[in-house]
Amino acid sequence: MVDPKAHTTEDEVERANASSLTPVVFIHGLWLLPSSMDRWATVFEQAGYAPVRPGWPDDPDSVAEANAHPEVFAHKSVGQVADHYANVIGQLKKKPVVIGHSFGGLLTQMVAGRGLSAASVAIDPAPFRGVLPLPFSALKSAWPVLRNPANRNRAVALTYEQFRYAFANAVNEDEAKELYGAFAVPGSGRPLFQAATANINPWTEAKVDTKNPDRGPLLIISGEKDHIVPWAIANAAYKRQKVNQGVTEIIEMPNRGHSLVVDSGWREVADQTLTFVQRYVT
Repeated sequence: MVDPKAHTTEDEVERANASSLTPVVFIHGLWLLPSSMDRWATVFEQAGYAPVRPGWPDDPDSVAEANAHPEVFAHKSVGQVADHYANVIGQLKKKPVVIGHSFGGLLTQMVAGRGLSAASVAIDPAPFRGVLPLPFSALKSAWPVLRNPANRNRAVALTYEQFRYAFANAVNEDEAKELYGAFAVPGSGRPLFQAATANINPWTEAKVDTKNPDRGPLLIISGEKDHIVPWAIANAAYKRQKVNQGVTEIIEMPNRGHSLVVDSGWREVADQTLTFVQRYVT
């Protein structure tokens, strides 16, 4: 059983390498910590995989610590974090499955585009260069960061009201408050600015090699009611990825918002993800 309170990336890499199991690397998104994927790690471990839950560089160990020291999140860029995960994957003896949520979904596609994953699942993934739609709800969700250019170099926390709109719009008020207290932490402003300007910056780090033949099978999961990454964004990413010669699929989870990996319906999403992975990687 995965112990959510006692693990390091080094320990999990070592355990994965000592086993004959396929590793599964989980990549969390902005405003969350690796603990957001703890229950997922248990599901995949019980299914015969070796879970690895690296944080972003300098991630604190707990939500309380993260909220007490928000400055540690500042300045983290998409490229820096992608390189960090690529380095972790490089320590594994077997090519892993990679599963990411939100900006973790973008990072998952970046890693897959480098040919580093055996199969990938991007859940409500942040957009990359070439993904053009910008629905109002996505702009409103990101506006707490984007409204002030100085936030590019800061860590920004969401108020409960902002979290409720961006993450927890598809659950009831009591659950939204519970999720906010249990999971919400500050996030680096830089990735949001990078994603927002990706289509006007030829040198952006927020880009994905969609044509690499070593990308492997890819599933994109979209929450029907997601405000941060609505269907228009997820489907545009899918259309960009379909140029790849590998398997590319997309599914929409009915009545689900951006909190779909942590809210009371998380298991349904995890099971959909596991079913896809088991089709291609044992």
